[in-house]
This record gives sequence, C-alpha cells and structure tokens, in this order.
Amino acid sequence: MTACIIGWGHTRFGKLDDVDLEGLVKAAGAEAIADAGIAATDIDAIYLGFYNGGMDPQEFAASLVLQLDPKLRFTPATRVENACATGSAAIYQGIDAIDAKRARIVLAVGVEKMTATATADVTASLAKCSYVKEEASQGVTFPGMFAQMMQRYYQRYGDKSDAIARIAAKNHRNGAKNSLAHMQKDLGFEFCRHESEKNPMVVPPLKRTDCSMISDGAAAVVLADVETALAMKKAIMFRAHEHVQDLLPMRARDILKMEGGRLAWRRAFDAAGVSIADLSLVETHDCFTIAELLEYEAMGLTPEGEGARAIDEGWTEPGGRLPVNLSGGLKSKGHPIGATGISMHVMAASQLAGTAVGVQHASPKLAGVFNMGGSAVANYVSILERLR
Repeated sequence: MTACIIGWGHTRFGKLDDVDLEGLVKAAGAEAIADAGIAATDIDAIYLGFYNGGMDPQEFAASLVLQLDPKLRFTPATRVENACATGSAAIYQGIDAIDAKRARIVLAVGVEKMTATATADVTASLAKCSYVKEEASQGVTFPGMFAQMMQRYYQRYGDKSDAIARIAAKNHRNGAKNSLAHMQKDLGFEFCRHESEKNPMVVPPLKRTDCSMISDGAAAVVLADVETALAMKKAIMFRAHEHVQDLLPMRARDILKMEGGRLAWRRAFDAAGVSIADLSLVETHDCFTIAELLEYEAMGLTPEGEGARAIDEGWTEPGGRLPVNLSGGLKSKGHPIGATGISMHVMAASQLAGTAVGVQHASPKLAGVFNMGGSAVANYVSILERLR
C-alpha cells in the first residue's frame, strides 16, 4: 500500500474574472486542508502544479501556497510542471516524498489562470508542449495535432464521426450536472455531430465541440501515509500510481497506439493486481474527443480500432460497463492545465467517497485516472480505492 488522499478542494472552473492566480491557489488549498481536518502545521511539504507558459506574469509561484495560512511559512514548497499532466506530477511528487519518509502529510495544489490571456496567445503557449523545432515552429497547434490523429484514425479504421459526437454529447450531458464545471449545458448529439455557426470547424475534422475549453481554476488534495490516513475521517488509497514518459516528437511514435499511456495502464493494473474489468469508473484525459476514443483502446477497454464500440454500445455512459468522465471530463468541466490532473483525482476520489458533485456512481469500488501531457508524452495512471 502507498499514500492516501485524505482531503480535497476544488474551485469552479471557467472564466473567473473576479479571482487571480493567488486567489485560486488559496481557495483550493484552504478547502483541502479543512476537508482533511488537519492543521496547517501538520503539512510537511507542498507541491504546486503550475504550467503557466507565459499565461500569467507570476512565474515563481510555489510560495503562493504559503499565503493561505501564516502557519505554512517555512514549509518546503516546490513547483512541478509536466505539460497537461502537471497536476498529476505534483501529486506523484507528494507520494514520492511520503514513500521516502521525508513527509507524513503533503499538500498538492494545481492551478492555472488562462482566460485573461488572448486565445491566440494561449494557443501559442500550449504549442510549446509539442516538439517545438519540428511541430510548433512549423505552425502546428495542439488542435492541429489532434486533428491529424483523427484524420489518421479515420484513414486506418474508417470514419467514426458518430462515435466522436457521442463522446462529446456524453461528457456535456454529465458536465451539465456538475456545478464545478466550466460548461454546464447538455448540447445533445445532433449539435455535437454537425458543423454549424455555433459549432464551427476548428481544424478539420475537429469542431468546437471536439475541443476542451480554455479555463481558470484550481484543485488540491491532502496526501498522507496509510497509517496516518486510517486515523482520519476518510482515506482514498492509491492502489497503484504509474508514470510513463514517452518520446516527444510525434514522428517517433505510432501516435494512434498511445504506447506510453498503454504501458502506464498495464503497469498500474499489474501493480494493483487488477484488470480493467475490476474498475467501476474512469476519469480520462479528453482534451479532444479523439483522445478519449484512443484512450478506450489504450486502457484495454476495446482492441485497437474498435474504440467506437465503447461509446456506440453505451459502455462508457453512466450505468454502463465502465462509466468514463462522470464529471464531464475536460470537455465540459474545463482544462486549466496545472489543475487538471488534481481535479481528475478529486473527481475520482469523491466518487469513491460517495460525495461526487453531479453524477454519482451507485456503488464504486475502484476508480481509474488517466492524465496525459502533450500528445501522450507524459502519461500518469492512478488506481484508487476507498479504505475508509
């Protein structure tokens, strides 16, 4: 057994004009500490997940967490970054500190302030998560990269536009019930399926409903060793946590196989002593709808080229064989880069605790989380189980 989540906090995601970066950090962190029922003086280390990439002038941000409580002064605080998997990277640093017995209780916070920056500048910032000298420098953006994946997938396995639209519609339907989500609106299959004035093409064949939103927000978890966690009011254990880093250039990989993510899932299942059939639900990284489809295959839900079956046959819907993104996912909940991985863990943990905001699984036992950075370059898989 390894570390446990004993408390969490989560701001609403969206265009939050009334709160700055520091305010987001303090809100999520303070909520997590209060939820865990600990004092600030109990925290041995802090990890802040913050991508930034020029989107906020406050680059040196780790010590912002200390400002949520005067008693946190002098606590070691470190900023962590691994593209869109930054939040999970912060959590895993905390787990490593606990496993190494350098800390008993850790606070991990993830944050991003994106909407104050022009959309073109956000796009340029995120493009730095690609292999710049071959991709971003040639004008390839992340929508462009995932559009290429969709095109290649259709060429190899046939047009899956209906399945892709069903993924978008599912996640918006789930997100409509999540009061923390950026977009709380059920858009419906027909709207997601067809190009329109309100759903234009971004990079063909990606439409607006295929792309996650630019969002502000923060999320936080308090981690503790198992012995400490068992004395707390709740304990959600990491039955497995695996990080696999793949090559950066897209040309160096068969991108449709998501090999790094596939390996991370396999290692996590082996470490946990379970299979995908044992999972009750998954929160997965649907930065673009094609990503969720590919992730069905990478996690082993379907064979390669058959990911559409999972959504077409209702497997990933609430009440299905393996509900995916009951929170609404990145597609509806939003994608503030540094906060995303921690948000996904909060959503999965709250399902296991029976306190999910929005759609609650009836009887969850095990939850999976897949958070990735770049085009499946940084791959993090967690398998969570409720101890108490």
